[in-house]
Amino acid sequence: MSLKHAFVLTGGIGTGKSTVASLLALHGYAILDADKSTHALLEKHAKELIKIFGEGISQNGQIVRKKLGTLVFGDPAKRATLEAFLHPKIRLDLLQQAHALETAKKPYFLDIPLYFEIEGQKSYGISQIILVYAPREVQMQRIAKRDHLSQAQILARLNAQINIELKRTLSPYILDNSKDLKHLQTQVEAFLNSL
Repeated sequence: MSLKHAFVLTGGIGTGKSTVASLLALHGYAILDADKSTHALLEKHAKELIKIFGEGISQNGQIVRKKLGTLVFGDPAKRATLEAFLHPKIRLDLLQQAHALETAKKPYFLDIPLYFEIEGQKSYGISQIILVYAPREVQMQRIAKRDHLSQAQILARLNAQINIELKRTLSPYILDNSKDLKHLQTQVEAFLNSL
């Protein structure tokens, strides 16, 4: 079954994708969140992941995402191992939810941060892509403020993703989140009016 009513919401770390998802939800749209799916899968598969990556990523048998993040963003091979483990499971979970939403014949949104990195068009077949955009400098400021990471940690996360400027050239819809919340709200409302 093709996903005729689906839009992908993507961006980069610190671009404000979660804020856009919240605004869309306030307008009554369903949001399928890859990060929520990931968190549930980390919990469900904690024992397997601890076996793969070691006790250092856990506390009391639970995955500590910050520890896992530090480990995989510092080692491309470990990141690839984690992605090979998680991405097929995330995809299956999101597609099951999406197929249920298709019956309503109304637009809905899949919030997939790494859509371009995982070659999402091949695996999801969705060409209606909305990029939440902010320039790299703005991304860095927001990540530093929100996550309290070092400059090296921020760069490791940014460099693990396709550059936001390249994503911009690949996306049919752009929501510019380089200014304030009011500007972003205007962008989202203009997009929804065009649907």
